[in-house]
Amino acid sequence: MAASMQEAGEMPGVSVAKDSDTEEDGEENDENEQDEEPDEPKEPKIRETPEDIKFEAIVNTVAFHPTRDILAAGDLDGDIYVHSYSCVEGGNKELWSSGHHLKSCREVAFSHDGEKLFSISKDKSVHIMDVEGGKLVKRISKAHSDPINSMLLIDENLFATGDDSGTLKVWDLRRGTAFMEMKQHEEYISGMAIDHDKKILLTTSGDGTMGVFNIKRRRFDLLSEFQNGDLTSVAIMKRGKKVACGSSEGMIYLFNWDGFGATSDRFAVKAESVDSIIPITDSILCAASTDGVIRAINLLPNRVIGSVGQHVGEPIEQIAKSYDGHFLASCAHDQKVKFWDISSLSAITVSDYRRRKKKGGNLKSLSKKAFGGGDDFFSGLIEETEIKKPEEKEEEEEDSDSGSD
Repeated sequence: MAASMQEAGEMPGVSVAKDSDTEEDGEENDENEQDEEPDEPKEPKIRETPEDIKFEAIVNTVAFHPTRDILAAGDLDGDIYVHSYSCVEGGNKELWSSGHHLKSCREVAFSHDGEKLFSISKDKSVHIMDVEGGKLVKRISKAHSDPINSMLLIDENLFATGDDSGTLKVWDLRRGTAFMEMKQHEEYISGMAIDHDKKILLTTSGDGTMGVFNIKRRRFDLLSEFQNGDLTSVAIMKRGKKVACGSSEGMIYLFNWDGFGATSDRFAVKAESVDSIIPITDSILCAASTDGVIRAINLLPNRVIGSVGQHVGEPIEQIAKSYDGHFLASCAHDQKVKFWDISSLSAITVSDYRRRKKKGGNLKSLSKKAFGGGDDFFSGLIEETEIKKPEEKEEEEEDSDSGSD
């Protein structure tokens, strides 16, 4: 600051007073200028969530690191990007990128220890990369005969893949081969989930069924009955007692753990399609849709709690939850990965009784960033049965299904 003042004094047309009357004042000003310290750099702005990350192509898949503030994304061109993220403005940083896949990258997932990054592609390959530098550690170039669509890491040695023709494979990294290969679905495998004991593997498919496989005994158990539309995603809820499946018809289907053959409950979310679901608590999940909205949904009682966030008018491909449960990341056709604050969801409790919403009511925004929309399909959930009366509710078990067929 003092240097800039001196330079200004040398500029033409700027004079410094030399009158005897003002000499004392000038000396005081000079002393103040010499004592004045340079401006300190401004403190960086802290945001509620990290800034959006923009890409050059549509992002199909996102995944969070299990212990660090790192996110991986795979896009339509087959490229994979790994970023560190931060709530400090300008704090997001690309760590590395990979262009090993020849076609669209459809899923990425970090190993349980966070040291490896797995990816699958339309080019039928599985890649395993080192997280620190992006070096390709292992490539299974022809893992399937058809393009691979979904992947699930089971433990440090086992992972499963599902392809566009409905074939499931379970791999053992110690052997470097698949020890289980079955084709029970007629269409693509869209999602997978595994129970706590790492024994029962569940699959959802475009043929409208959920598959049940016992990977300990290496056998196929059963297929559920056919549902309307494609089953797009699957999540295990209610401490392992319930299974939720999203569908292309905007429905969420519920199965009892010991009753996989037929649904125990189903309800319609006012969305075009429920494409990706992820558990947040035992009772609350987040569901992303082709209408661009991410909804927080409570199961049993079945309620749409509100809007977590949205990509306005852009179909959402996938959502993921951060290791600390603070953020949800979403990727959509707007070529962006966005972050949403979900830290408050774990404290939400939903009453078993409510008054039916008015038509056209807005979907409640669950954070400052998650603005709602005014269209009728934002208004929430339509249940297939009447709301239970309080006296009826007390006579039923805590986890009984509402709207059972």
